[in-house]
Amino acid sequence: MKKEYNANMVNAIDKKRPKEITIRSTVRFGKPTIDGTRVAVADVISLLKAGYTVYDIPKQYPSVTTAGTISALEYTANILGKEETLVIS
Repeated sequence: MKKEYNANMVNAIDKKRPKEITIRSTVRFGKPTIDGTRVAVADVISLLKAGYTVYDIPKQYPSVTTAGTISALEYTANILGKEETLVIS
């Protein structure tokens, strides 16, 4: 199964990406991270799933602020709110 992303969808997600979230190929293999850290958005979501609160996460990762944690949630919501097209060959 091959994923094809609509260029408009990718641009829309990128435009709505909070400024605190960066994507660099040299950091965490290109995963979205909180700016200035190596903490991936996925790490934040995993902690929330484990029962941590938005205010607990900076205690686990001192380089992450509460604002950075909220930005990770905003980024996740932007992605999950977009339509994805799958092309099945």
